[in-house]
Order: sequence, then C-alpha cells, then structure tokens
Amino acid sequence: MKIAIIGTGYVGLPSGIGFASLGNDVVCIDKDETKVSALKENKLTLYEEGMEALFFKTVESGKLSFTTSVKEGVENADIVILAVGTPPHPQTKEADLRYIYEAAEELALYLTGYTVVANKSTVPVGTGQKVEEIIKEKNPNADFDVISLPEFLREGYALYDFFHPDRIVAGCNSERSENVIRTLYAPFDGKTQMLFVKRQSAETIKYASNAFLAMKIHYINEIADFCEKSGADIDEVAKGMGLDKRIGEKFLNAGPGFGGSCFPKDTTAMALMGEKYGVDLSLIKQTIEGNKARKEEMAERILGMIKDLPNAKIGVLGLAFKNGTDDVRESPAMDIIASLIEKGARVKAFDYQATKNAQKVFEDKIEYALTAEDVFKGADAVAVLTEWPAFQSLDFEHLALLMNKKKIADLRNLLNASELKKLGFEYLRIGSF
Repeated sequence: MKIAIIGTGYVGLPSGIGFASLGNDVVCIDKDETKVSALKENKLTLYEEGMEALFFKTVESGKLSFTTSVKEGVENADIVILAVGTPPHPQTKEADLRYIYEAAEELALYLTGYTVVANKSTVPVGTGQKVEEIIKEKNPNADFDVISLPEFLREGYALYDFFHPDRIVAGCNSERSENVIRTLYAPFDGKTQMLFVKRQSAETIKYASNAFLAMKIHYINEIADFCEKSGADIDEVAKGMGLDKRIGEKFLNAGPGFGGSCFPKDTTAMALMGEKYGVDLSLIKQTIEGNKARKEEMAERILGMIKDLPNAKIGVLGLAFKNGTDDVRESPAMDIIASLIEKGARVKAFDYQATKNAQKVFEDKIEYALTAEDVFKGADAVAVLTEWPAFQSLDFEHLALLMNKKKIADLRNLLNASELKKLGFEYLRIGSF
C-alpha cells in the first residue's frame, strides 16, 4: 500500500518506520523544512532506543521517504494518516485543532482515486465529521472516507508498541474503509484484537483510556501519601494491589505525578468535552487538580531537606517526563525545577537524552551537567526526578564524598534505600514511613 503520513513527531515518525518495515511505501510529510532536511540526511529528530537501526533500514530500502510537499505525498495514496499535534489551546485549554483542519484543507486538493483519511492524532469527538466536511467543501468530487485510527504508542517504546499492539481500534463508518484498514493491518491478523467501532466511539476511546490511566497514577500517589502517614509501604501495597487481575500491576508506581505530551492535555480535553456535553466528569477534574498540586508538593519536600541552608544547591537527576524519551513536555521534573528556582534554589541537572530540550525551556536559569556524577559536586541535596535505570548503578560511596550535604530525595523510588542509609545518606522516598 502507499501511505502518506502528515506529521513526523512522536506518533508520525514511529508509525512511518513501522508501516514501511512491513513493506508499505510510506511518505512522511512535514512543513518543518529543517526537520525534513535532517530526516533526509538520515538524522533522527527524536530519541527512542532501537529506532535508529530500523529507521536506516527502511530509508535505505526506499520504503520510507520524507517531503515538505503534501501534493507529493498524498497523490495516489491509498491511505493518508493525520499525525499532527493537537496541543492545548493557550486560552481555552481545549485541543487545538488548527493543524488538523489545515492539513485536511490542503490534502483535499490532491486526493486521487478512493482514499482513506485516517485521523491518528488525538482529537475530540466530532473532529472526524468536521474533517469530512472540509474535504468535501474543498474537493466535491473526491472519493474518500474519514476514519478515526487512534494511536496507543508509549513514548520511548513506540516501535515496540507498534509491532506488539494490545489492540487496534478503528472508527469506520463504511465497509469500504474497514476493508482498507484490515488490509493495512493484515500482518497483525490473529496476533491482536482488532476492534471496529463507529467513528465517535474511536475518538472517545483514546481520551477515555488516557484519562483512566492518569486517574490510576493519581490514585496510587494518594495511597502513597496515606502509607507515609500510616506506616505502610507503597511498594508492598502496590504489589498486593497489582496481583488482582481486575486492577493489574501497571501504572501503580508512586512518584511525582504524571506528565508528557498525552496525559495532561488529554485529561484536560476530556474534562472540557464533558462540560460541552453537560456531563460532570468529576473524577477526571480531581485528577487534574491533584496532579498539579502534587508537583508543587514534591518541590516542597526537596526544599524541606535543605530548609536551614540559604542559597542551597540542588542536583537533579532526570529532566524527561519518563525514561526512554527526550520529551520534557509537561514533565514533572521540569515543573518541580521551575518551583525550586522560583523559591531561590540553585539547580544543576542531568539527563541522558533530554538536556537539549530542557535548555530550550530554562536557558541559563539552571546549570547542565555533562555526567550524572557531576550533579553531586558541591550539592546540598540531589533529587531523582526521572526513572532512568542507569541511575541505579552510580557509585554512591564515591558520590557521597563530592556532596556538601549527603541528602537524596528519590521521588521515583528508584534507588536502594538500605544501601544509601548505610552510606550515611539522609534518604527521602515516596510512600513509606
């Protein structure tokens, strides 16, 4: 099949690599000339472990190419996938659909033959109908269907999720479009469940799923607070809960709150959609407010360890919103650092992949360490804010000698508590007395 993908971000690029590796002819389209030029020069524009090798392979095979021209990508395509951003609108906080609608207006002019236009961007219910109307207005003779094809890719593990999907959901309002999607995903036949629903249901499934997972994270964080007061241990409690198959063990890791490009904006968008349709989604609203408060509370916990030290220096391990990615959007680490700076602390931070993106936000307001070890030099306290596994193997006996004060705030419960206490560290973790 010939596939055009509009957007080369954390959804579009992994999807393009994935579909191309299955033998499809994929053209990824992006208006950002700098990004397209880099991709044409075999330079990845985002980080994910293992992505580079498959990227090179699909490009060298001729199955994956890049362009800034919508015309070049869309003409003669069997399916056009919209994977552009839908960030929160700066005023209303609703999903900003300008890029979706702009793409629809432009691609409409170049549709040839029957084409499925698949919306893979996360969009509110009814967006597919609006895209359909735009295309019909711009090109009344176009032969097409608009479907919803929500993505369920985790940042940092997008390629793995592409090849090992829990489910494939498609919102198709015609048998013709359903057949195209069955052909597209034929390599997964018998390997995962394929669910065909009406378009509005598919648009809702993505939001409802992310909102539920965000609520699960907020819930375990509240239980962690309870454990701290009651003498229970959140790791033990979460393990006992996760053994219940009705609950499951995933998303039960207590920490500094959820972040990233999806959960914050999708919970907000879901709450606003509830208001639009006159439904009080109170659990989602409380999750949003609770998550904001939690990040501020985490900053206060760090500051509490150094409250008697004026102009304290705080080392930070981790800037990305989670390990495995370079994405700092809505990262708890970034929000916590911002709060620390506001309250007068000096911050020196390190991340294995996200430093460049963090620099675009903080500029010279913080220092950037070249190594994890450098964070500890002269620090009054060090905070673990992203769960990079490599932090576990640091030589803390040596690092203790570099610090001004031996204090660690492990807000990811990543490190070995007993080992650090034996080394004389004042050690703070989440969810235990």
